[in-house]
This record gives sequence, C-alpha cells and structure tokens, in this order.
Amino acid sequence: MGTVGGGAGTNGARIAVMGAGLIGRRHVEQAVREAQLAAIIDPAPEAAKLARAHGVPHFATLADLLADGRRDDVDGVVIATPNQLHVEHGLACVEARLPLLVEKPIADDVAAATRLVEAAEAVGVPILVGHHRRHNPLIAKAKEEIVAGSLGQIVAVHATCWFYKPDYYFKADWRRQPGAGPVFLNLIHDIDLMRHLAGEVVAVQAADSAAIRDFAVEDSAAIILHFAGGALGTVNVSDTIVAPWSWELTSAENPAYPRSGEACYLIGGTRGSLSLPTAELWSQPGEPDWWAPLERRTPLFAADDPLALQMRHFAEVALGKAQPLVSGQEGLATLKVIDAVKRAAAGGGLVRLV
Repeated sequence: MGTVGGGAGTNGARIAVMGAGLIGRRHVEQAVREAQLAAIIDPAPEAAKLARAHGVPHFATLADLLADGRRDDVDGVVIATPNQLHVEHGLACVEARLPLLVEKPIADDVAAATRLVEAAEAVGVPILVGHHRRHNPLIAKAKEEIVAGSLGQIVAVHATCWFYKPDYYFKADWRRQPGAGPVFLNLIHDIDLMRHLAGEVVAVQAADSAAIRDFAVEDSAAIILHFAGGALGTVNVSDTIVAPWSWELTSAENPAYPRSGEACYLIGGTRGSLSLPTAELWSQPGEPDWWAPLERRTPLFAADDPLALQMRHFAEVALGKAQPLVSGQEGLATLKVIDAVKRAAAGGGLVRLV
C-alpha cells in the first residue's frame, strides 16, 4: 500500500492514534504537527468524523487496519484508550511489531504491565510511556542541575497536588469507584517526576481518606516516600481542595488550566534547594550556614510544549532513531510505586518495593 496520512509534520514518521477521546485528540493534533498522522483507530462514530476531517483512514480496531493491508503504512501507534484496555491494545501492537506510545498508567495493575513490557522486550518492540512531563525542558534543566551537584545530596522532596474536581466530573459511575481516585489517575505523573529527580523509591508509607465525598475511592492521601539514596519525600494529594498548588495549575503545560504562578514541588539538598515549576534555585555562596544569606537564581531553559516534544521523540523512536526517554520499564517502576501507595494506605504500614 502507498503512504497515507494527513498534515505536514516536521518528522516523516507515520503515526496512528488509537483512541479519540480528550487525550487522543491532543495526540492527533501533535501527530499532525510533529510527525505524519497515518490513521485513527476507534469504533466511535465521532472518530470516523475526526479521521475524515484530517483526511486519513479510520478503523474500528487495529485488527481492521492490519486486515486492510495498512501495516506498512504505519511506523508507530499511540494508545490513548481507557486504562483497562492499555495492555490488550499494547499486546496487539507488539504482535504487529509496531512501536507504541502508551498513555499513563501503562496498565491497571503491576502484573498486567509486566506482561506487556516483557512481551515487547522479547521481540524488541520499543514502548514509550506517556509521562510527558519528563519531556518538559524545565524538568530536563532541573535534572541537569541536580546531576551537576547544584543541590548537593538530596535530603528531601515535597509535592503538593491539590485541586478541585467539580461534581459533574463524577457523573460517570467509574469515577466514584476504587482505582479512579487522584492517587491512581493524577498522582502517577507526580510520582514519576519524584523518581526521575530524586532516585528510586524503595519503600512507602501512606494514609488516605474519603471523608469529603464518601465515595468508594479516596479523595485525599498523604504519602511518605523513602528513596534509595536516603532522601525522604512527602506527597499530599486531594481532588477536593480549592487551591493553586498542583502541576496542572502551576506549570502552564495545558492551556485549559488557569496558571497560578505558584510552586508545587520543593527539592532540598545539602548545598541548595529548588522550587518547581517556578525554577528558583536557592543556595549560599560559602559553606552552608543558617545564619548566612541566601542567593536565588533562575536557571535558564528554552520553554516548549512537552506533548509536542514527546511526539517528536516518539517519531524518532518509531523510526528506530532513538531509545524511549520513558521506557516500558520506567512506566512499570512508577506504577509499582503507586501500587505500593495503595497497599500502604490500605494496610497502614510500611510497604517495601525492594
């Protein structure tokens, strides 16, 4: 078959998007701009309309695309379907030897995620997990400062993830059930960045509460992370607090959220401390001393849309020109921490990951 696709992206990789919901449509836009949109895969009638609007083929399933002889017209697939379908759809891509960008979380549970990652590794199919925040130039600069020793040895990290989900958000019954709370759906991004910036998490303590909405799922949680290097992390998350301190409301990554201008992450070390996303690095010119004055600087970086950067990167991965920045193993490791948080909250004790 000949090459298909819509748009005039900067990269020749032909990307199919599976799932045409809210995040799927954002991936469609990025594929048009940053690569070449090859197809849209989704059984919904709205998906067919979206495909027609972009001048690309529409298929109900990946099997339909393959049956139509289009395998050679696609270099990679974005999986933006519901969480519970990620592994099923991911395994179908692996069987077809198609590189995949799978939205977070990589799977609903650790066992299923492990099955997908191992299947992909067995045949050499790359998986890029959609923890798009790692592609943010701000995060890359923060990591660079930490590796360079600007903060000294990391001692503690803190993340505040407070936001308010309105009542209409919960009209869908599944959003009121276990597994649909802010720990699993929202905090996984924050935990991934904590791992990326402070190192591996080796143990977790946690408590959660459903006191405000009284649903079967938590609306708030408090978490202690124990890192391999000895640092401790505190994370507080709630989807029932009116507040400006969450990544969505501070980072300006998504224009749908109003920007507060506040910081939501603090990273502290023996030589300095860093706030994010405000990018303020505090240190002392001489030997650290609480009597000595502090200096503040803002590391320079070139801002860019992390979703666009993620798509550009996935295009390179799909063409075999790059290795995934956030591999299947990385996505699995972050999911294991979230799983440990849920187990710690349920049991009230320390849960070790290693």
